[in-house]
Amino acid sequence: MDAIEDLADDDEAFQEDHQDIQARAQGQHGCVVVPYPDPRAGQKITNCRAANMEYGAHLANAEENLYHPFASKMDWEVARWAKLRGVSSTALSDLLAIEGVSEHLSLSFKNANELNAIVDHELPTGRPKFKREQIVVAGEAFDVYYRDVIECVKSLYGDPDFAKYLAFAPQRHYSDEDETIRLFHDMHTGKWWWDTQKKLDQHSPGGTIIPIIISSDKTQVTLFHNKSVYPVYLTIGNIPKEIRRKPSRGTHILLAYLPCTRLEHIANKASHRRTLANLYHACLSRILAPLKSIGLEGLRMASGDGALRRCHLLFASFIGDYPEQLLATGIKFGECPKCDVDIGETGNALATLDEGNLSFVRACLEAGIKPIVHPFWEDLPFANIFRAITPDVLHQLYQGLIKHLLGWLLAACGAAEIDAHCRRLPPNHHIHLFSKGITGLSRISGTEHAQICRFLLGIVIGIRLPNNLNRGRLLRAVQGLLDFLYLAQYPCHSSETLQLLDDALNLFHENKDIFIDLGIHSNFNFPKLHATHHYSAMIMMMGTTDNYNTEYTERLHIDFAKDAYRATNHKDEFVQMTCWLEWKEKIMRHANVAKHPSAKAISIEKLVEDYGATYFREALARYITQISHANDPIPLRSQTLDALARDVHFPFRTLPVFDKIKWLSVDARGHGDATATLDCVHARPQRSSGSGLRPRRSDTALVSVGGNPDVVSGGIEGVRVGQVRVVFSLPSKILPLLFPPTVKVPDHLAYIEWFAPFPSAPDRHHGLYKISRALHGGEKIASVVPLGDIVRSVHLIPNFGAVVPREWTSDTVLDNCDTFWLNSYIDRYTFCIFK
Repeated sequence: MDAIEDLADDDEAFQEDHQDIQARAQGQHGCVVVPYPDPRAGQKITNCRAANMEYGAHLANAEENLYHPFASKMDWEVARWAKLRGVSSTALSDLLAIEGVSEHLSLSFKNANELNAIVDHELPTGRPKFKREQIVVAGEAFDVYYRDVIECVKSLYGDPDFAKYLAFAPQRHYSDEDETIRLFHDMHTGKWWWDTQKKLDQHSPGGTIIPIIISSDKTQVTLFHNKSVYPVYLTIGNIPKEIRRKPSRGTHILLAYLPCTRLEHIANKASHRRTLANLYHACLSRILAPLKSIGLEGLRMASGDGALRRCHLLFASFIGDYPEQLLATGIKFGECPKCDVDIGETGNALATLDEGNLSFVRACLEAGIKPIVHPFWEDLPFANIFRAITPDVLHQLYQGLIKHLLGWLLAACGAAEIDAHCRRLPPNHHIHLFSKGITGLSRISGTEHAQICRFLLGIVIGIRLPNNLNRGRLLRAVQGLLDFLYLAQYPCHSSETLQLLDDALNLFHENKDIFIDLGIHSNFNFPKLHATHHYSAMIMMMGTTDNYNTEYTERLHIDFAKDAYRATNHKDEFVQMTCWLEWKEKIMRHANVAKHPSAKAISIEKLVEDYGATYFREALARYITQISHANDPIPLRSQTLDALARDVHFPFRTLPVFDKIKWLSVDARGHGDATATLDCVHARPQRSSGSGLRPRRSDTALVSVGGNPDVVSGGIEGVRVGQVRVVFSLPSKILPLLFPPTVKVPDHLAYIEWFAPFPSAPDRHHGLYKISRALHGGEKIASVVPLGDIVRSVHLIPNFGAVVPREWTSDTVLDNCDTFWLNSYIDRYTFCIFK
């Protein structure tokens, strides 16, 4: 390894917004938690045989064989590889048929059929089996593959891995003792759960609500043959969102494959759309039918710790993109599925079905919905499909508004200058460098749009607009939209931050007419922009947007649709896909700072030449003098410090050097999260590479100068930007020759070149801070600081001006440019600090 790894205290606390608010939302630092007034809500009835005890009993002979029912570790590893890596049954059988393979590996199975028999009969299942049923719509039968929805919920609710994290009753969280600033994060802190619990108590007090979250999205599984599948996923709101949003944790279940027919025999477009909608609702009505009685009457269910409760399975939330939202609600294209229809009028219209087709169609038309025969949500208890529609950050914001914004900026600023700025951005851990620019990209993904958002405002600051129109309005419009995007993704909101969310949206609307004045856009009446008006209300209702992001279900398509399809022979594929998924689930359930420097001996001459550490000797001598006299009763004056530093002689010729600093996550909440790199600062020398010279990389970072590295609580007054040239350590054997015995020397140090302190306020047009190099007599000011003073990486966007100098490059721009804008959009943590 070639890095110093600094373990951050908490993954979420490092990356996300408002650390203190987030901690309070988790029941820490004085968060006031107001429980639901009826203590019977969510209370257990009794204990029973803990869930999955049968599974443990089945594996009781594990003392003799840890891999039972497989004969050995090798047996198990080959089985897992075969079922999880997409190997076809024919390929596996052919491999095992090679003479000596099965014998040398000592496998208990000789072909794919024998392995399938072990998985089918020896491994207990944690998920219900699929069943196939025909649904008749408009006189035609369609096959639907689905699982028992009750058993799916039981498997999630009763999973021991989630038992200690489940929420059973609604709560209200506040950040203050007076209970005036309310907090919203997980689903049980939203208003929906509290309000629905009150409605349930009027019918059946003392129940435990299981919020059912449904998502659907048709996806293509082949590139050329236009083969699609239509998966429906299910999860429950009792599981914390930090766990639920990770597909690897298995919190989403593939509930069904809906029919993917094109109904090509129906020529009339209106009839075609109506038949597709009725088919969709007929299938979901059949799949979700058990919820109609269970929702009201309840069902005794055991959580993974064996606690028995009377559970009411209630449809709470629907996750999907705009076409799926229209399909689920029956709303017409171009209208809002949340505010254009009243649920009471809808119910009255649906009740006219028995009065004849003509009356039914007219009633639905007057209510503002399509004439759907028995929509799936019609008889679900306490269900309101229009309130169940949730914000969609991926499609509404990244693939919607940001996509539009890029087009508007391209027309306003020109492709040449935008791309020229992109190609000259300095590198950073959080920034993807688009070496060819961004205007020529096609089919931009949500991930790419997110990467572009991290520098979008900075690259258009200096570009002149046509007809010399005021840039300020354009920059404020971009700032408003980006601020809304970042605020909308806060993992914990308060009544105060929701006001900031609304303010950001208002900032965009107040300045959006600049695009009309430029002749780029004629109006802003489109659904994805309109949907932003509902974000605040839905966060208060259902919790923050990371409870219901379509990005999570998009990722599920890989496991449950595309990989499953590839594992088939593409004939009668749904039967094979469901079998493959059942095998995979069984297998998955059964499985269930660098310590060394990059270079040990680098001379000071090389540090100056290759790393760009021009004043390394002077800075290190000054640091040695400073901490050696740190306990003096009278602090050294600058002139005295410089004089003493000149007398320092180094008892070494080389130093161990590190090329980067890493900040790693820690599983502080015990969710079983894997370690991940949260941030990284590079300090890499120039090196010979092939035919040329590989340029050095010296990242910029926030450095504490006030003794408090917590920027959120301490403010930006206690930090400055520095460019990290060298990360090094002093060999322990030379420390007594340099320092008094009472001085504790940090294990790692960094040589940095300073930027000037932050101005008192950001720029009024776009909200970014302007900074420049700190100079003394025309020379850069450099220091050696303890590595612990480096807070995190920051990204500087050069002040390009109207036309960027073409000789600047991404590798040299930090040295070429004099002034910069601090990029507050590289991640939500930086956004929180500088906004």
